Amino acid sequence: MKLSNESVRDHESVIFSCFMLGETLQEHRLSNHSLVLVCDGEIDILDKNSEVTVKKGEYVFLKRDCQVRIHKHSAGEIPYSAMSIRFKRPALRIYFRQLKQSDLPSDVRSLDTAATKIERNLYLDSLFLSLRPFLNSGQEPSQEFIDMRFTEALGCLLRTAPAFYPTLFDFNEEWKIDLLKFMEEHYTKDMSMEEFAIYTGRSLATFKRDFAKLSALTPQKWLIERRLIKAAELLSKGMSVSDTYIQVGFHNRSHFTKLFTAKYNCPPSMWK
Repeated sequence: MKLSNESVRDHESVIFSCFMLGETLQEHRLSNHSLVLVCDGEIDILDKNSEVTVKKGEYVFLKRDCQVRIHKHSAGEIPYSAMSIRFKRPALRIYFRQLKQSDLPSDVRSLDTAATKIERNLYLDSLFLSLRPFLNSGQEPSQEFIDMRFTEALGCLLRTAPAFYPTLFDFNEEWKIDLLKFMEEHYTKDMSMEEFAIYTGRSLATFKRDFAKLSALTPQKWLIERRLIKAAELLSKGMSVSDTYIQVGFHNRSHFTKLFTAKYNCPPSMWK
């Protein structure tokens, strides 16, 4: 789900992002590791166990396979902007094959938090300084330039702490989470089936297959059923129909009324 007027230029490994004055709130399933420099404004990154605030000029590493809420703020009259380097599995595998066994540290645990702030150093500053001219110029960097920055970024992280070795080079099966648990936690949110699939670590086809093992209903019918049950609960507590249908995730009042009446043989306005 997203409330955003963000502008993103995605160059496979390097991402330039900025948005107009104000704030943006996003919920992400982090499918790739990322290294982020906040150029202006700040971001708050929240998962179930921690909250990290990253301000202008600070670096943060976002770990793959985590579900987080990211709240971005502009700084007064200056819009939020950031530069990110994304680490996808195929490129990480190529880099890993070039490492010598003797280069790999032993008995080192991977990072266990979704967001890890990294202290500024000359290597990182030099890396992102080379990217900054492309942030607002509109000029596109060459693929060769992007590839060089990707390799440089990996070197910076591995030089920063040994924990980045097992974190970056873990090539286990992609993360999947409990379908029903996730949908129970997010059924009132404005999310498409494609987004439910992505956030649970699946393709849409796999999402539907896995869901069929758990429920006789299709995901869409389950979602409607769960929202209607919650709507009846809220109406019983005295919430107005106008507030209820929005609260449980419907967009159209007449559509909500039709579905509710069909389920309960009573229009929501008459529900007690």
